[in-house]
Amino acid sequence: KGVIAAAGRGTRFFPVAKAVPKEMLPIVDRPIIQYIVEEFVAAGVKEIVIVTNTEESAAEKYFRPDKTLEAYLRRSGKREQLRQVQGLSRLARFRFVRQSGPYGNGTACLAAEKHTAGKPFVFAFGDDLVLSRRSFTARMLASYRRRPGLYMGVQEVRAAEVVKYGIVEPAGYARGRQVKSLVEKPPVSEAPSRLAVFGRYILPPEIFPALRETALGRGGELWMADAVQNLISKGVSAYYQKVEHGRWYTTGDPAAYLAAVRAYALSRRDYAKKLKDVFVQN
Repeated sequence: KGVIAAAGRGTRFFPVAKAVPKEMLPIVDRPIIQYIVEEFVAAGVKEIVIVTNTEESAAEKYFRPDKTLEAYLRRSGKREQLRQVQGLSRLARFRFVRQSGPYGNGTACLAAEKHTAGKPFVFAFGDDLVLSRRSFTARMLASYRRRPGLYMGVQEVRAAEVVKYGIVEPAGYARGRQVKSLVEKPPVSEAPSRLAVFGRYILPPEIFPALRETALGRGGELWMADAVQNLISKGVSAYYQKVEHGRWYTTGDPAAYLAAVRAYALSRRDYAKKLKDVFVQN
């Protein structure tokens, strides 16, 4: 099963996020969250829990069948559009739950507890994308099957960006990609590496009691990184998965979002040539 945290308010995108949730902003011709869903599905994830902050979210409307729209498209002879619309609800079995409690990505995870059936699951932040040849989630699951444990996605960042992210402290070369600790936003002079953690995890069911006993962190929020470090300190084996043959894109602010739009547009054959005079490639 997979869980997607999509309960953020998207305040850095105000005023547009007042009406359009951040995870529903378009990347070329589909919303951000659809790319994450497709990444999950390509990895064999069949049931996806989407955690929102409203009773009936835009994401729920998007992935739910719309018989009225389908009838209109059928009458209009718009077969390709009908195929696309019908395909959305068939991507996976969707569940939608509402977040309650303190703000934070850890709270979103807790909201999905009863739907994970006490088994390990994939967890993603609704504003993190990985543009790569192969589903990043599929690569994580392949590593998990070889060596079970807690997994987190990482990408090497520039030294100046280290202070913005949780940074992995590797356990040492002899232990492969095992994680010794997760250091939250260290000064570059104290950073154990430049491997920044982003919103892709494989989590054991023990994450839920760890979240409940984790104190609220910066901003009075419940942070996944703090709970993960809690489990590591108790001896849970944790590993990192690097992005290879691709790149992680955060869409958490307008500048980063536009960079993601550019990258995804140029990666598509049907758009790259049309946009060669719009996006100047490096």
